[in-house]
Amino acid sequence: MKIPQFVLASASVARRRLLQTVGIEPIVCPSDFDESQIQLSDPALLVQTLAQCKAETVVSQFTSALIMGCDSVLAINGEIYGKPADAVEAIARWQLMQGNFGDLYTGHILIDTTQSKAVVKYQVTRVYFGKMSDRAISAYVATGEPLNCAGAFAIEGFGSFFVERIEGCHTNVIGLSLPLLRQMLAELGYEATDFWQH
Repeated sequence: MKIPQFVLASASVARRRLLQTVGIEPIVCPSDFDESQIQLSDPALLVQTLAQCKAETVVSQFTSALIMGCDSVLAINGEIYGKPADAVEAIARWQLMQGNFGDLYTGHILIDTTQSKAVVKYQVTRVYFGKMSDRAISAYVATGEPLNCAGAFAIEGFGSFFVERIEGCHTNVIGLSLPLLRQMLAELGYEATDFWQH
């Protein structure tokens, strides 16, 4: 079987770095899909639907490709949160998160244009946040990092200081579950190693 190009339908630098870490150099093709079109109250269904919409918007640009779409949200006390709109919202979010825990959901889709097949799954990881003073919250938000992340934190950045522990897949919190990706590739008949850059 000819190995198709691996396309990442996301502008996320963190997702691209994760793929590069495991030997996959994706073609980055960010989707311009308007996420506000999708309003769902079930976080698992929401992230899978958004991942699918993102990937589907770029499918027509490729003939032989494996297109990956992802989307993440954080659910706290039954409420779903994406990227905060501004610093004020990020501070309010951290006042809720500190000393609490949230479930980070990431939807994943692989669309294989060569086989006309798609696999859609999601991963959930529980994240426990440490207690933080208002001063620490303000300082963290002032770095700008929380404004670019679902859940208002980056575990691979300054935000790692404020995460006590996680239950589940670590890379899922960064934006892409590598164990889940490996399983999805297998479902489509590929080995993860097929996409290594030689």
